[in-house]
Amino acid sequence: MKYILRRNRESKRYKGIIAEPEIRDFFLGKIWSREHAPFSKEKLDCYISRSFFKIKPAISIKPSSPSLFGKRYFCNRCHNDNQREFVEFDCARCGKACVYCRHCINMGRMSCCTELLVWNGPSGIFPKRHVFDWNGSFTVLQQQAAEELRESIGRKRNHLLHAVCGAGKTEILFPAVFHCLRKGWRICIATPRTDVVLELFPRFQKAFPNTIMHAYYGDAPEQKGLAQLVIATTHQLYRFEKAFDVVIVDEADAFPYTYDRSLQKAVWKARKEGAPVAFVTATPTSELLTKVKKERWGCSFIPRRYHGHPLPVPRFEPLWFYDRQIDKGKLPKKLMHWTKRRLGREEPFFIFFPAIPLMEKAIPLFQEIHPDICGVHAKDSERKEKVMKLRNGEIPGLLTTTILERGVTIKNVQVAVVGAESKIFTSGALIQISGRAGRHADFPNGDIVFFHHGISVEMDAARNEILRLNKEGFRT
Repeated sequence: MKYILRRNRESKRYKGIIAEPEIRDFFLGKIWSREHAPFSKEKLDCYISRSFFKIKPAISIKPSSPSLFGKRYFCNRCHNDNQREFVEFDCARCGKACVYCRHCINMGRMSCCTELLVWNGPSGIFPKRHVFDWNGSFTVLQQQAAEELRESIGRKRNHLLHAVCGAGKTEILFPAVFHCLRKGWRICIATPRTDVVLELFPRFQKAFPNTIMHAYYGDAPEQKGLAQLVIATTHQLYRFEKAFDVVIVDEADAFPYTYDRSLQKAVWKARKEGAPVAFVTATPTSELLTKVKKERWGCSFIPRRYHGHPLPVPRFEPLWFYDRQIDKGKLPKKLMHWTKRRLGREEPFFIFFPAIPLMEKAIPLFQEIHPDICGVHAKDSERKEKVMKLRNGEIPGLLTTTILERGVTIKNVQVAVVGAESKIFTSGALIQISGRAGRHADFPNGDIVFFHHGISVEMDAARNEILRLNKEGFRT
């Protein structure tokens, strides 16, 4: 027992024993599978016997209404209640017919006989003294939005920060985050994309150098200590419950968050009761805008980039039968000339493709132009390194899917979309892709071209919205 717990005469609730900080730091605010916890069974059993944990089944079984037959299942980790996503199987662990949740299977199987641990011990006390190391300055619009966000959070009111791509949304969050840290609050900044987590984490580390913060995403390295600031993908919020005093959702319109109700539930599950949630996006959905108006959230709108220049307006270029040409091992002439022009001017570039197979066929064709051009997609284990190489000038350009449509900033990057008429390129996605160009004050007029096999309604909507925002920005 000595190596597990230490005595505390003031603690009666836990039979005169308090938990090791390592245990508390790991489990505080989380809901975690007992069998996958990184501690020995003996240690966990000891803590469980002294009520440091509440145990709940991963899958709850509820009786159906009288008009229905059978049972209804509910996943206590991801809060999925879609009965089509529960699968019965013969479980080797319990030796019975078991049910698991297919919805969150990629984060480890949750079945009826899986036990989830919820921390029931004392909460950690977060420090209120923090260093805010940022020497930047705000425009009038940025300052106003930063103050409005901080005011909403202080009043525990939900808030929408609607700002165009390149408006400096990350920096606008700094004052509100600092305000929360000084109150000893725990904050989560969640985003649907791993690439955005990787982009945000070093920027917040630099701004708050003495604050313990963790980054959570698939295959993230182990991190020690009790994090007061957590930057995570929205999928990782399945593993949190009533953990945060404030939750900020960055890129709140991104796939898969807008299409997955359980991810949206995970955001509200991760916050403490009554804690405010702030949404940050350049392209809010109509559903979110309706919610903001109906529930009277706080709202900030910034129609101009921080450097004052308008958003680059995409131009449309026909690229007839581009997929057939690539299938035959030939790059369309317009696409080849655009790429060579970027190489000749030594301008980094992104070329977005609607599908991985088409992109993979195109990679060797581009490498005939320049051997260092490479491709990246969601399942590429080296995508972080490839983006860094482009940022550092080690490679001239990247072919990519929509995985890099947001959250990535490259100085003087030029952008092309192949197959812009494809269904995957919604107006919101095309606006975000266009927002990669012209972000730097020294290079505000980047090129953005939509190569297409017929102009789509979404393409027109994206360009019209960019023109509208430029008009709004000019008025302010």
